[in-house]
Amino acid sequence: MNQQKIIIAIDGFSSTGKSTVAKQIAKHLGYIYIDSGAMYRAVTFFAMTQGFIDLEKFNINGLLSKLKNIDISFKFNKSLGFAEMYLNGENVEKQIRTLEVSNFVSKVSAVPEVRQQLVLQQQKMGINKGIVMDGRDIGTVVFPKAELKLFMTASSDTRAIRRFHELKSKGENVVYEDVLKNVQERDYLDSTREDSPLYKADDAIEIDNSKMSLDEQFTTILKLAEEALNK
Repeated sequence: MNQQKIIIAIDGFSSTGKSTVAKQIAKHLGYIYIDSGAMYRAVTFFAMTQGFIDLEKFNINGLLSKLKNIDISFKFNKSLGFAEMYLNGENVEKQIRTLEVSNFVSKVSAVPEVRQQLVLQQQKMGINKGIVMDGRDIGTVVFPKAELKLFMTASSDTRAIRRFHELKSKGENVVYEDVLKNVQERDYLDSTREDSPLYKADDAIEIDNSKMSLDEQFTTILKLAEEALNK
């Protein structure tokens, strides 16, 4: 008999390595990995390219008037082993990962109409289960009945160091203090926004990976996933 598939919801603060472990678990289980944060980053990148958001302004009405023109999809890249983000048919995986997009994504994520549209898309993706999705409100809003909910956390310093090295490795010219400031600002915005703020679901298992290696993190979460599958 085929084993019942489940939904694994991974929430948590920015730069806690949610995507890294979600990809690992999805690959191991043969599940589909969905990076919900990338969807918000794609909308943010769209808003930037359309001139709706910059350091001086955020034209929310302008963005909302174009929401229906935004087509977001994931396409699996065999050579990379995971799905990449496409915005209106164009691969934007690299463009959406910049610090500039990071600086605006929490503001765009806080717009109720944006969240409503993306949550509906995310819920459709989970109809047949067998998915691992990470984000800020997956276990609380998108899939409140997910069979396994995790909440990832780590100190802001630890997360800023990880993010700094990640951006440097991609050739970005960044300063550590700017990255730390971005992490702290996103924490505040994500936790205090009115619509779907970031918080730990009552039935979520908290994972503080400040001092965990990637292998330790993967082993810990895989064990939890297998326990959830066996229920």
